Amino acid sequence: MSKVEMPQVEIHGYAIVSDNDCIADASGQTPDALRNEADWAYFQAELNKSAVTVLGRLGHEANPNPRGRVRMVLSTSSSGLERRSDGWWWNPAEVPWAQAIRTVLPEGGRVAVPGGRQVFDLFLGVGYTAFHLTRAEGTLVPDGVPVFSGCRHGRRAETVLSESGLRPEEREVLDVAGPVTLAIWRRVSGNS
Repeated sequence: MSKVEMPQVEIHGYAIVSDNDCIADASGQTPDALRNEADWAYFQAELNKSAVTVLGRLGHEANPNPRGRVRMVLSTSSSGLERRSDGWWWNPAEVPWAQAIRTVLPEGGRVAVPGGRQVFDLFLGVGYTAFHLTRAEGTLVPDGVPVFSGCRHGRRAETVLSESGLRPEEREVLDVAGPVTLAIWRRVSGNS
């Protein structure tokens, strides 16, 4: 029996976080302090490079898809991997990532992962090719939702990414007025 080849897939995570590594407030909503036009423009340009966007059900429901981008929505309401009118609905407990992505992107391509936290955590295990970590400098989100579960109790997102085999490129400023900065963390060659 011949080995089934996996399509070439790059997985890119995207998050804007506060100084205390939160992506949302206690209610799960993105606070105004984490909304930035320069970051939004960067993120939209990155989505344009992607073949599919993977996000949680709440993010899917909260964010319209006017450009009709292909989406994979993580949800326990899916019986596995289902094609629905608004995208692919995927339950990772029922269908492994390798099988799901071979179905959705049989030719491979770039995968954008904009969260939320459970989705970000899942892909720490799957393995990011890169994680685009944007920071809204000088902001705090009290009792907020951390970007990774591992960021609870004061652990930094950078620590979690480093422990997952990613290393940062030079940080760049997206918006001086924010300030809002971006560091792209990439998988170190030889780490999977």
